[in-house]
Amino acid sequence: MNGAVSLPARLGAHLLLAVFWFVQWLPLAVQAALGRLLGRLLHRFGRARRRVALANVALCLPELDAAARAALVREHFQWLGRSLVERALLWYAPRARLERLIHVEGDIGLAERSERPVMWLVPHFLAVDVAGAATQLFQGKRVCNIYSAQSNPVLDAALRRGRARFGLADLYARDESARPMVRAIKRGQAFFNPADMDFGLRDAAFVPFFGVPAATLLAPSRLARSLDMIVQPVVGELLPGGQGWRVRFLEPWTDWPTDDALADAARMNRFIEAEIRRLPAQYLWVHKRFKTRPPGAAPVY
Repeated sequence: MNGAVSLPARLGAHLLLAVFWFVQWLPLAVQAALGRLLGRLLHRFGRARRRVALANVALCLPELDAAARAALVREHFQWLGRSLVERALLWYAPRARLERLIHVEGDIGLAERSERPVMWLVPHFLAVDVAGAATQLFQGKRVCNIYSAQSNPVLDAALRRGRARFGLADLYARDESARPMVRAIKRGQAFFNPADMDFGLRDAAFVPFFGVPAATLLAPSRLARSLDMIVQPVVGELLPGGQGWRVRFLEPWTDWPTDDALADAARMNRFIEAEIRRLPAQYLWVHKRFKTRPPGAAPVY
């Protein structure tokens, strides 16, 4: 990976990280304003991702007319810009400042008390990284955290440092073998699992997502069943202005997993749908959720 990245790309990554280090000292309200500005620029010039977001919203929320869909996507990009700028805080700000800004609701201590391993099932809302930080700041159980490796080694190293900076997280790349992570869970670590993206059909199936067939991982159900895990949904949310973030640790599911991984995947998608309707502008609409299509189906993007 390192040899494929040019020197200018490495230098650009170092410059970006220097900007992040500076930005994290600003008041959060100022960071929020900068993030909204960045989001407006991304919406204006990021034509490809804007089209992806519009296509996703049209499929998932067909009750919205064209004007409402466009307004939702504009708002989404402003939240997206905020999530990018505020990552500087998550990676560099003092622990005490983050503890003041992250507002935790629900039973975050479940994993510490449980004799069975816990899977935190975390949909890709824009504050997903804030939820990851909360699992290290407000409870003491060691955490397995799965992530997508970055092609730029400078950014990849920064991401790994940022997500594991509080000493409780072990990161495992998504494209590597799952065996070391499974062994860690068997040793008692909790598992932070953002499992609602399109990773193709490996260990996945087409399951309705807002009524549209979407490649959905079966692995969360199978893993939870094989390791007798407790599954607790977790949702992160960006709050307006300089108020920080909210992370909701919801009641653990008593009916999941079952012996039917396909039905479990459908149950997971229905939960995510309900959370999206609660917080529509903060779901990761720029992800190509319907990239993998059933045989014979027309491409979405």
